[in-house]
Amino acid sequence: AGLAMSKKKPFAYTISTFSLYRPFEMIRNDICYQNLPVTIVGMGAGTIYSTLGATHLTQEDISVSRSIPNLQVLAPCDPMELNSCIEFCVNKSNKPTYLRIGKTGELNFSTNSEKWKFGKIRNIFEGKNTCVLTYGPIIKMAFEAKKKINGNFSIYSCHTLKPFDESGLKKIFRKYNKIVTLEDHSYIGGLGEIVKSHAFTNSFRGKIINFALKDQFKHYYGSQKDLLKLHGIYLKKVE
Repeated sequence: AGLAMSKKKPFAYTISTFSLYRPFEMIRNDICYQNLPVTIVGMGAGTIYSTLGATHLTQEDISVSRSIPNLQVLAPCDPMELNSCIEFCVNKSNKPTYLRIGKTGELNFSTNSEKWKFGKIRNIFEGKNTCVLTYGPIIKMAFEAKKKINGNFSIYSCHTLKPFDESGLKKIFRKYNKIVTLEDHSYIGGLGEIVKSHAFTNSFRGKIINFALKDQFKHYYGSQKDLLKLHGIYLKKVE
């Protein structure tokens, strides 16, 4: 906060449980209350640190961070989007930002996609009738599902979770009759709730299917894939 008041744009980086939860009051009062351009980077977010148990998971961080006034929330789907997020935070942003990222070795899925823009839902792959709205590294499951069932559905990256792209979502409501949300986060306060809330406001008559973490602490130490399956997130055909 002091560096930001001295016209710097500091980044605070560590595992997401330690970057957001432990210093929460300082983030809220020292940074967000004063609306300072500090970027809080949460690495290994969601269920990535599954082998370390629930104490090292951030299954509520988006819900928590979105509720703090002035705090922007970014969750890039791949390393290329991460680069765009960092460039935005360094060169254009003048507000506090929570940057939710993966760990290491993630693949790029947005190589041939439309240009990244802050606050805008981004089309990653164009399909028909059905679309998947997602964010963060879990986008890989959307592509795995596409390959497994040979599905012709669109995939969008909702990399900016606050402020959310309401106009872009309205276009999606008009274009598709089935929408699937996929996220490595609690169903409370996450993308699924955002989409359903706007669907109600905009009288969307199509079908919405949500895949998100349950409102439960799983006492489990093992692979991320198996932990997600315990939460009901695994590859299967959506009817």
